[in-house]
Amino acid sequence: MIRLYDHGIYLASDGTVCNTLEEANRCAGTAVTHQEAVESTIAYGILKAHNVSGSMDALQLKFDTMASHDITYVGIIQTARASGMTAFSLPYVLTNCHNSLCAVGGTINEDDHKFALSAAHKYGGIYVPPNMANIHSYNRETMAGCGRMILASDSHTRYGALGTLAVGEGGGELAKQLVGRTYDFARPGVIAVYLKGAPKPGVGPHDVALAMVAAVYANGYVKNKVMEFVGPGIANLPIEYRNAVDVMTTETTCWSSVWVTDEATRGYLAGHGRPEAWKKLEPGPVAWYDGCVEIDLSTVECTIAMPMHPSNAYTIHELQENAADILHTVEEAANRQLRGVRMNLMSKLRDGSIWVDQGEIAGCAGGTFDNIAAAADILRGKSIGNGVFSLSIYPGSMPALSEMIRNGRAADLIQAGALLRECFCGPCFGAGDCPANGELSIRHTTRNFPNREGSKPGEGQISAVALMDARSIAATAANGGRLTAATDMEVTYTDPEDHYDPSIYEKRVYSGWGHAEPEAELKFGPNIKDWPEMPALTDDLLVKLCAYITDPVTTTDELIPSGETSSYRSNPERLSEFALSRREPQYVGRSKAVRQMERDRRDGKGLPEEVRAVYAALAKAGVACRPEETDLGSAIYANMPGDGSAREQAASCQRVMGGSANFARQYATKRYRSNCINWGMTPFLVADPDRLALGDYVFVPGLRQAVLANADTIPAWVVKPDGQVSPIDLSTGPLTEAERQIIADGCLINYYRRGQA
Repeated sequence: MIRLYDHGIYLASDGTVCNTLEEANRCAGTAVTHQEAVESTIAYGILKAHNVSGSMDALQLKFDTMASHDITYVGIIQTARASGMTAFSLPYVLTNCHNSLCAVGGTINEDDHKFALSAAHKYGGIYVPPNMANIHSYNRETMAGCGRMILASDSHTRYGALGTLAVGEGGGELAKQLVGRTYDFARPGVIAVYLKGAPKPGVGPHDVALAMVAAVYANGYVKNKVMEFVGPGIANLPIEYRNAVDVMTTETTCWSSVWVTDEATRGYLAGHGRPEAWKKLEPGPVAWYDGCVEIDLSTVECTIAMPMHPSNAYTIHELQENAADILHTVEEAANRQLRGVRMNLMSKLRDGSIWVDQGEIAGCAGGTFDNIAAAADILRGKSIGNGVFSLSIYPGSMPALSEMIRNGRAADLIQAGALLRECFCGPCFGAGDCPANGELSIRHTTRNFPNREGSKPGEGQISAVALMDARSIAATAANGGRLTAATDMEVTYTDPEDHYDPSIYEKRVYSGWGHAEPEAELKFGPNIKDWPEMPALTDDLLVKLCAYITDPVTTTDELIPSGETSSYRSNPERLSEFALSRREPQYVGRSKAVRQMERDRRDGKGLPEEVRAVYAALAKAGVACRPEETDLGSAIYANMPGDGSAREQAASCQRVMGGSANFARQYATKRYRSNCINWGMTPFLVADPDRLALGDYVFVPGLRQAVLANADTIPAWVVKPDGQVSPIDLSTGPLTEAERQIIADGCLINYYRRGQA
């Protein structure tokens, strides 16, 4: 049972959820005020300790440490270098867990790894070699601690179960920290996640997480807020169980998460050689929360999230009992979203059972020690068979793998027919173990968005991913691919202890924090390119809509595909050729044409007839304009863009391709909106998007002044291909002073180059 409160609540120290302050004070035996209760959450205390603004309403945060992986760190370091960085200003972990398949892209990936190692030497960073650990496992094991804050360029940056308020953001926000600036953000609301009861044997963390995501995603209940986990049920969850639930809070669209810390937290940190990182974190005697998600863990069932979102969740038993109806419904919904291909889930229903083709247990959510040990308990002495079904397991870190080899769990899995892989995040974003066309893969990973299993719809290839817990994946594997809930099997779970060996990292990880070597040279491979020059915003702006997307949500994977395209992430021009390629294949050609028009204008070659006709229509309508002094760019419209990955390339590729703006009803995440801003693209909000259409031009006079003034309403004009002109009101929503200047300067790099504080 999951209950969402339709109002804020007070939590008393005796564990009582109260509707009134008077009741909470009575239960806690205190007499606190409402403001004191607001300041009594764990989140408030951590934010206050890291805020340098002097105002808790307008935060300016300094983080304790940062981390990036090999899809994002080159662009971040290049941005910081161009902005004047001479040394890393805080400990910065560079992991190599995303683009570690060096056969993809030739030498490109390994060239980037060598760049990162050279940067760690030059600027004083921490370099984790390829396949040693995924980014989040390494940070849990070595960097997280109670009361700390960590910023990383990966959306699943969540270490809340270890008392760390961790945030996943685009590269621009990390570059700001590297040059000594702050992360500016209005103080977020805090939602209590009240856990009670204990999970049934066989019900794993992904079951809890998927049920939670399903309850809160669509209604935006926790969007851009902090989820604070409290309640007696926490004591019934081991730390790795908590970690695996916590990392999935990203899929709720919350900003961050944090948990009450206890003796289990202390034991984990002590066992990882960092007893000093522990301290007791709990709300004050009475704490105020802006809402409450109450979860009775004893009622959670084995769950499956069907394509194409983690919130599309059903219990496995519900799916089995209504297989034909649910499969048909999911299939039809997916095919309305896909372009040029059709998903066929009904073919997986045979002889009264649902049959899947592949299983994956991997990454920051699935590859934890506890999950893999539980899978070994289920598969011990069994066989996955020699049919179509295959099972691959990717541990989160080499220390975890080493312990599984030592205690025999690795042998149990291998003898059952599973493949034990390296530490690699590829199965989560379509770069590892891609299923064949038409197959259905069940995965304990974080996402099942379109194409995150490696599909290429433009080439007629489509497969599907459903998310499940490692335990039910192992149960399904034990039955040769017949979908099975772990609770339907008799299993004795052994819950082995994880004996962490720090020497595995000590022998291979380069730790240069505090020991920068300014004389060291960066190693540039031929695919590592500087960011192209970005123009400052002119007084007026004219943009052409080169993509118009009406899907309820547009993910970052649709804005810039993951998978093998990421081999070009260090080459801005080349990567931009893939922008929207799997969602709107014509976007690149359209945007490049507009970009060439702007380049010709800047070179004094004049404007093409199409643009002259737009200005003529505006003049005829009495709209004053200065064509030779007005930037010309491309733009996209999407109802709610930016769900998912923190990768800044979702925005920077549009900018490199000539993009000047996004139009949206709302932005799915703060991080995508920030990415647009940091790359100089105005994040317009539009209340009546039906006024816009593909191919329209939008003229925004006085935009620079309106942005700098943070105007509530920005008047603009829509010019249709037939010359019709009509007014439209735009807005940007609240912008900080720095954000306003970044847009005006054209991008974050320009902002720093021009000496802005």
